Amino acid sequence: MNFEIPLLIAADLLAAVVLTFGLYWRRHYRRDLVVAFMGINVGVLSVSAVLADSEVGAGVGLGLFGVLSIIRLRSDELAQHEIAYYFAMLALGLLGGLDAAPLPLSLLFMVLVVLTMAVIDHPSLLSGHRRQEIVVDRAIADPAELRAYLAELLGAHILAVTVSRLDLVNDTTTVDVRFRRGKETAPVTAGASR
Repeated sequence: MNFEIPLLIAADLLAAVVLTFGLYWRRHYRRDLVVAFMGINVGVLSVSAVLADSEVGAGVGLGLFGVLSIIRLRSDELAQHEIAYYFAMLALGLLGGLDAAPLPLSLLFMVLVVLTMAVIDHPSLLSGHRRQEIVVDRAIADPAELRAYLAELLGAHILAVTVSRLDLVNDTTTVDVRFRRGKETAPVTAGASR
């Protein structure tokens, strides 16, 4: 084992801790995913480090990356930002364990993964934009009327509305709505005058 392997392992573990506890935990507070992220990172790191010494290390490592991601993503419902953290942890584990690139390049990619997540998942980036699934207490078939109703209900500019279910019997509309709240808008209750 050359000196680069322990350095890559240490760099991976440091990057995983920063990504998990410095970024994810402080922004999202989901304990079960902290355990999953660290566990998957160390697992992928360990397996890929062992496979790196075999003749088929890189190919098997990339295959492992795909298999692990499919198994994990099918077994639990994750938000899109959680999937991004999940793939970042897999990438860090492979970068740290495979020793497939020169040491400076591997370290650069590890830093790039962590910095990308730090910037892209920062709370102030696109902070006014929201997505929510809402059950409206009326069956509204007209798209323009529905958008106007949601704008008043949320006190926001409606960007996109997707009707998931229009129930004429129970008089409800289930929608997935994307909206933006500006500094000048504040949420109001349904039916309130503005």
